[in-house]
Amino acid sequence: MKVLLIPDKFKGSVTADGVVKALSQGILKSEPKAEIFKVMASDGGDGFLDAVQNYISLERVEVETIDPLGRPIKAYYLYNTINSTAYVELAKASGIELLSTAELNVMETSTIGTGIQIEDAIMRGAKNIIIGLGGSATNDGGTGIAQALGYRFLDAKGNELAPKGKNLSLISKISKKENPIWKGVSFTAVNDVTNPLFGKEGAAYVYAKQKGADGIQIETLDKGLRNLARTVKNEMGVDHAELPGTGAAGGTAYGLKTFFNAEFISGIEFLFKLAGIPQLLKETPVDYIITGEGKIDEQTLHGKLIKGVMDIGLQYQIPVIAVCGKLDVAADELKKKGLKEVLEIMDTSQPMQYSMDNAAKLIEKTIYNYFEQQKPA
Repeated sequence: MKVLLIPDKFKGSVTADGVVKALSQGILKSEPKAEIFKVMASDGGDGFLDAVQNYISLERVEVETIDPLGRPIKAYYLYNTINSTAYVELAKASGIELLSTAELNVMETSTIGTGIQIEDAIMRGAKNIIIGLGGSATNDGGTGIAQALGYRFLDAKGNELAPKGKNLSLISKISKKENPIWKGVSFTAVNDVTNPLFGKEGAAYVYAKQKGADGIQIETLDKGLRNLARTVKNEMGVDHAELPGTGAAGGTAYGLKTFFNAEFISGIEFLFKLAGIPQLLKETPVDYIITGEGKIDEQTLHGKLIKGVMDIGLQYQIPVIAVCGKLDVAADELKKKGLKEVLEIMDTSQPMQYSMDNAAKLIEKTIYNYFEQQKPA
């Protein structure tokens, strides 16, 4: 039996590497001769640079920048001197994990810190900027990154606005430097969601709540994103608001596409190429692909890592099994989309914290039991 493992982390419990180890142990306990291949995956969010570093030897560059609320921090990116490519993880300077629960305030947060990192990379000589999106604490439509690289956002009176969620509704004019430093630089957004910029499936309505927004603020942010798109269309003559994926990271994907003509690539597609998986699947008859994450919910169907793995399974006609800590969507719905099986590890006889504390053991036990049940009686 040949198995390809592509799990994400179980947030707050087990790293992606830990999930791989637990799955491997469970499979080998049931099938000692199983051949296991692995991809250290990331959907472009936090963990993106760790995943990249598994496959390429890169220089780590630390930068003095700011966090989502504008406080000084140090954050790093990875740089390949051979092909002048910088790998930037949005979450390192603009991530939700940089803030405490009490500090979450999506009206005030900005991606400008990530922009400072990108500026540093370009000044270093980068000609290709690859940005892993996800895990953001922001809903600024990418205006923070844009401002750091030479754009200015003005209100109706010509006053410059800080690139924050609360100011999106005030943007009336957009200007940029004549010879910006990013001229001639290519941008790629590694992005595993399919949400548009605004609307009920957009950045604010789907993601802003987890970043601290209440109902009124979500409505305000959505109106702000609509205003940004309208102003961009009037001022710049482009309209990417309904492009799938532009809602990623509080609309950062939209900003990267609009202001820097970024190419979109899914995280799973990006890492598959990096790890040489297409070649492996062409040459090796893999029996199962196993993926997983801490919680599988409606967002999973909007293009997170598991959705990308499901698509790969369908493409190569390989059954995909998903393991999760908590299943918050109908298993039948996931199976209709292409999953062979969904395995929930949670021990319902114990408090939730027990399952989080013992996730690795439960993952191992769950996958072992699954393959034992597949054996003929």
